[in-house]
Order: sequence, then C-alpha cells, then structure tokens
Amino acid sequence: MRVTRRDIVGGAGVLALDAIAGTARAERKMSDVLFAATAPTHVSKVGIKAKDADALSKYYSDVVGLRELSRRGQTVILGAGDTPLLEIEQASTVRADDPHSAGLYHTAFLLPRRVDLARWARRAIDQRTQIVGASDHLVSEAIYLTDPEGNGVEIYADRPHESWKWNGSSVQMGTAALDVGNLLSELKPDTAAWNGAPDGAMVGHLHLRVGNAKDAESWWHTELGMQTVAGFGGSAVFLSTGGYHHHVAANSWQSKGAGKRDNDRSGLAWAEFVSQDAKDEREIIDPWGNVMRIVPAKA
Repeated sequence: MRVTRRDIVGGAGVLALDAIAGTARAERKMSDVLFAATAPTHVSKVGIKAKDADALSKYYSDVVGLRELSRRGQTVILGAGDTPLLEIEQASTVRADDPHSAGLYHTAFLLPRRVDLARWARRAIDQRTQIVGASDHLVSEAIYLTDPEGNGVEIYADRPHESWKWNGSSVQMGTAALDVGNLLSELKPDTAAWNGAPDGAMVGHLHLRVGNAKDAESWWHTELGMQTVAGFGGSAVFLSTGGYHHHVAANSWQSKGAGKRDNDRSGLAWAEFVSQDAKDEREIIDPWGNVMRIVPAKA
C-alpha cells in the first residue's frame, strides 16, 4: 500500500479547522516543560532556500507566528522571542522543490503549552487558514500546513512526556483525527488571543524525505547517536535522544529510491542540531545530500 501525507497528518485534502471542530469533551492538559530541549541532541534551527524570501517570510510571520529578528544580506532570520528558529535565504534562480526527491518533508514548530496551540487554532479558524491535516499522535497534537513554496510545516504541542506509553525502547504513536473542539476548550473567556509564537517555542523535530528509511536509520545512529523509537512499515523511521518521541523522522513515502538531491532546488538548505557531545561546530551530509550542522551546547 502506498502511504501518502494524507494518511499521516490525518487530513482529507485542504480543509478549514472549523469543519472538524465538533463538540468539546473533557479538557486534557499538557506540560509547560519543553522536554524536547532537555535531550542531549536536539534541533535548533532550519535553513530554507526560497525563490521569494520576502513572501515566504511574510507567511511564516503572518500564519506560523514567527517574528523577524534580523536580516543578513539576502537571508531573513525569524524566531520566537529572541531565539532564531528559521533562516530563509533568497535564491531567485533555483527551481521549485521536487516532492519526489530527497529533502524537507516538514519543519515542526513545538509550542510550549496546549493552550498556545488552541490560540493558534482559533486564529487559524478566524483567518480561514488553509491546512492539510490535523492529527492526534497520542504523544502530541499537531496541525499541518504547506507554505507557498511547497515546504511542509507542522505546528504542535506535546502531551506530558510522563503520559507517553513505551514498550521497551519504542514509543506508542498513532494518527487519529485531532479533536479540535476539545483543543479549543482550553480557551476560557479571559484567555489572551494568539499574538505570535511565544517565548520558548522551538523546532521540536525535523522530518525528511529520503530514498531509503533503513539507510537513514543507520546513518542517524552512526553520525549523531540517535536511537530509533518508532517505525512505519519499513518506509519511515522516527529517532531521538533523551527519551523524546522524535527529534528526527525520515520517510520514503514519496521519494523511494531517490538519490542525492539537486542543490539547484528550493527547500531545505540545512538543519542545525545542538549536541552536548559536540566539542566544535561541524557539518555532516546524509546520503541524500541533506546538510546537518552540529553545534556544541552552551555551557
């Protein structure tokens, strides 16, 4: 069976969130602690090459809620609070990303609290923001979009890590439709409206397109010491450090057999990981040409 993005994100084509809001059930709380950032190695930033950096930056500001922090030449740096999370580089001559090649499947922005996701969802409904899916993954709740240049985006909030179910080294994850009504029940009459990504928001995980998920699994084990925490029929693998549900995912759903990606394409330029084991900054490249920058954790 061919797995598609729709199967994973729990969507049914382009839809509006209010179409699936339904009736609210009992509230579910999430931890205020960003467990993802306590791991020995985790994602810190993502770089994207864009045909129109200004237009793409506007999308990540207006829709995702990042704010422009600075500009460096033709690169726009966006983040949450004072923390940079995304760098968008103007590359006018590149061709559009090929979704069947290796590259970026999505960048996942983790919000500190469930109520932050509810605020974002409420605004998305009010603004009629187009989404491609909304899922309950058991360990997290997530809403998916596609930016104007075809890059996938996930906006999510974790459930408390103490509630995740493990079978040995494997974490239980799933894909059910997000109960949007229940999510919105987090919003009380005195709850402030969405005002952009809050301090503490981070890139929770990076999801890549690769030619072979097994080869990707071996590479991440060897190069960054990531542990496998879940798999999906041999076509996808989820990896992490420190007991997180995943800092990296790699799938071949659309890109099976893909070779090295063409650098003359928009999309992923690089991803940066903070590692407690790193002594110096270095750059590594996976078998498909995806560039990973490794930087030491700050003391």
